[in-house]
Amino acid sequence: MHNKVVYRAASGLNDAGLVTLRINFRGVGQSSGEFDEGRGELEDAHAALEYLEEQYARWPLTVCGFSFGARVGMALGISDQRVNYLISIGTPVDKYDFDFLLRCRKPILFVHGERDEYGDAQRLRELVQELQKHTDVQLTVIPGAGHFFDGHLDELKKAVTAWMTQKLSGLKH
Repeated sequence: MHNKVVYRAASGLNDAGLVTLRINFRGVGQSSGEFDEGRGELEDAHAALEYLEEQYARWPLTVCGFSFGARVGMALGISDQRVNYLISIGTPVDKYDFDFLLRCRKPILFVHGERDEYGDAQRLRELVQELQKHTDVQLTVIPGAGHFFDGHLDELKKAVTAWMTQKLSGLKH
């Protein structure tokens, strides 16, 4: 949750008017437990979503994840009816299967570095083309950026803020 990409994405969501909650998955940072290949991490994300829904029930829920967190967040977000919007940053399409997204019908923003080491931008473009057949999808590829968006964090934040602001325009909290 202290990663610079996660911090900037959360800041962008705050700028768009949302309350954000950043979490560490089990075994990361000061969190207890051990890595669980996505199963336990999905439980962690679900618990965070439960908390947000209890505290901010009238707000539209958005799940935003970075890298492995994008894989977990997208899996949670498409299956939970309370989630309105999805944001996937640094989507590691070379490392994990994202074909489950083909059944998604929720708006999704993908923010990706042109030189991402864990997800080929062209491969992500192909996934986005398939998704565009049945849902509202936007892909923002940041030229010259790698997986951690070094030197491009402001562009990442602006992409998140602009998309979320556009989605929330006209909604009442």
